[in-house]
Amino acid sequence: MSEDVYSHGHHESVVRSHALRTAADSAAYLLPHLIPGRSVLDVGSGPGSITADFAEIVSPGRVTGVDREANVIAHASELAASRGLDNLDFRTGDIYNLEYDDDTFDVVHAHQILHHLTDPVAALKEMRRVANDGGIIAVREGDYGAMNWYPEAPALRDWMDLYQKIARGNGAEPNAGRRLLNWARQAGLTDIVPSATTWVYAAEPERSRFADSWAERILHSSFAEQALERGLANQSDLERIAEGFREWGQDPDGWFVMIHAEILASVQS
Repeated sequence: MSEDVYSHGHHESVVRSHALRTAADSAAYLLPHLIPGRSVLDVGSGPGSITADFAEIVSPGRVTGVDREANVIAHASELAASRGLDNLDFRTGDIYNLEYDDDTFDVVHAHQILHHLTDPVAALKEMRRVANDGGIIAVREGDYGAMNWYPEAPALRDWMDLYQKIARGNGAEPNAGRRLLNWARQAGLTDIVPSATTWVYAAEPERSRFADSWAERILHSSFAEQALERGLANQSDLERIAEGFREWGQDPDGWFVMIHAEILASVQS
């Protein structure tokens, strides 16, 4: 496995948040290209909610989710069993060294993975390797520097500054979205269709749930551990930022937008 550090870690608050994602809200740009019978590899599949939706759409086509964290794979496998998806399996694996032959999958997908990697171009090349001729590479990436919110809460500015420092300390690029097309071109991908979509947290209960999730992560996840170990913040700093996030989440005027860049690349020999 690679030595890349996952900035979020796998605290329960992180996994719980990621498990709410669906193919509809996280991969709408790809859905028109998912047809029954197609094989799909979902790289960095996490708790598997998006992957499970893929399996329902392409059935009887096979879907495989790969993640390097065994505990998350166990969670995802339980989800697949609970939904009765016998065309879906989850395995541990390394995005830089996928254990599949060349030209194995019709669709290779990654959602919010590249901004945690030290070499996103190498990851894209490996995704290209395992995709069939005529297949599709689909990638969606967030861009932390493009996120915006109202009211202008000082705690959220401090959170963003801290997140940028943690991610860059891990050798990763938190403002990945704006670089996605460039990375894809560096990886040799062609026939690229770029797009962008957003997540907005403003209406209840999404706004307060988002705020509470991040408040918990700020205090208890790997985010907190890295901030403290590297001397980027002390415990009182984290408590202040977490409380500020909760206060923002309770404000009926609260609004937060995440911009995501997307690419669809057709694979040609």
